[in-house]
Amino acid sequence: MFSSKLCEGIFKVLVKDVPTTCQVSCLEVLRILSRDKKILVPVTTKENMQILLRLAKLTESDDSLEKVSEFPVIVESLKCLCNIVFNSQMAQQLSLELNLAAKLCNLLRKCKDRKFINDIKCFDLRLLFLLSLLHTDIRSQLRYELQGLPLLTQILESAFSIKWTDEYESAIDHNGPPLSPQETDCAIEALKALFNVTVDSWKVHKESDSHQFRVMAAVLRHCLLIVGPTEDKTEELHSNAVNLLSNVPVSCLDVLICPLTHEETAQEATTLDELPSDKTAEKETVLKNNTMVYNGMNMEAIQVLLNFMEKRIDKGSSYREGLTPVLSLLTECSRAHRNIRKFLKDQVLPPLRDVTNRPEVGSTVRNKLVRLMTHVDLGVKQIAAEFLFVLCKERVDSLLKYTGYGNAAGLLAARGLLAGGRGDNWYSEDEDTDTEEYKNAKPNINLITGHLEEPMPNPIDEMTEEQKEYEAMKLVNMLDKLSRRADVKDLHQDGG
Repeated sequence: MFSSKLCEGIFKVLVKDVPTTCQVSCLEVLRILSRDKKILVPVTTKENMQILLRLAKLTESDDSLEKVSEFPVIVESLKCLCNIVFNSQMAQQLSLELNLAAKLCNLLRKCKDRKFINDIKCFDLRLLFLLSLLHTDIRSQLRYELQGLPLLTQILESAFSIKWTDEYESAIDHNGPPLSPQETDCAIEALKALFNVTVDSWKVHKESDSHQFRVMAAVLRHCLLIVGPTEDKTEELHSNAVNLLSNVPVSCLDVLICPLTHEETAQEATTLDELPSDKTAEKETVLKNNTMVYNGMNMEAIQVLLNFMEKRIDKGSSYREGLTPVLSLLTECSRAHRNIRKFLKDQVLPPLRDVTNRPEVGSTVRNKLVRLMTHVDLGVKQIAAEFLFVLCKERVDSLLKYTGYGNAAGLLAARGLLAGGRGDNWYSEDEDTDTEEYKNAKPNINLITGHLEEPMPNPIDEMTEEQKEYEAMKLVNMLDKLSRRADVKDLHQDGG
């Protein structure tokens, strides 16, 4: 009761023309109190929401953000609105009535190129994310009416300070400084809001949509190639980028890879010539000046996704939330884009040389993925098996070579391919080449376990003639008993 009275008193003070320091103190207290849902019930009114909107500069006016002294009030007001909207259903309904999403987009446009107001931008984006999370109708409004997709993409461009070198290519400075904590937080909030806006965007219907998604994918490629202030922040940034890439139509993901420039192509050719002639596998993938190159294409972003996937596997927990998004993304990229599939095949399933160990034993990416094929979580093991199956061009014989029949049985049974064959999707007809080591070992490989087994000794070879005769007579007697039982059974059936 006292807390509700205190909230009402705070709103009465905020209406008055009081000093900025007093406003900030009142808003800080209100922010703490607004974490309690019970307190919010009597004070969540349209009038009180309008007071906070006014203090947060969430109005329809075109007034610019010039008074730096007002920034702390704006930030604290946005923080209060985040708590109130999250904890109060009444506030969520009032947000629709007051057209809060449009006001938030208007504020973002005022500050999208102003780096010194990152706190305002960050909490504006957080509130936009909460609204689009709690109200599905707002997602459609943001996408089409408010042009949220290009707006939020521009926010990301600003946070990353992107300089475009081509329509869908940005300049990457590998030796540049990491993102600041403020820039990283803004980028993460923008990625989360964009995820909600694009959550149903599997199909592109217009050319303008295709262009906008390609621009966003190019920005996300840039995001994958930069780092945050700490390792944890970098992982959080990349995790949100992966989630958003999962919403991008797969036809637009071709911008994740890009052709090399003339200078880079010349450098790659020099590197290839320096490799020994017998290193055929290594000739296709070259690391030059910290750039992963495959078949004349820059594969840095795909390599980052692969490293991210392996790191999530190594964590050993929360596979469904942390691992399946990146595995699904890599699977769809591989299915739709030949160069990406061939690069990932080269990295994950290189030509087999040593087959003395089972496919699930070891520390390579292949070993880790094969272990996931028998995971207790059905969703995890399905997507891990699907990824490897796509890398093998959905050919059963190729998959079994790398995983063994036992590990692949679940996938093959689900697809009706236990007897062999291939999946429904079409892939190029380039053939896999087996190493000499694999060809020599192939006759002795156990198809179930997928590894080389030493021939089992024949127990008869160590028996004397008397032992062989004894075992033979024992077998004859057993066959005779079985025959007699069958005859007796037939007599009973005839008699019945």
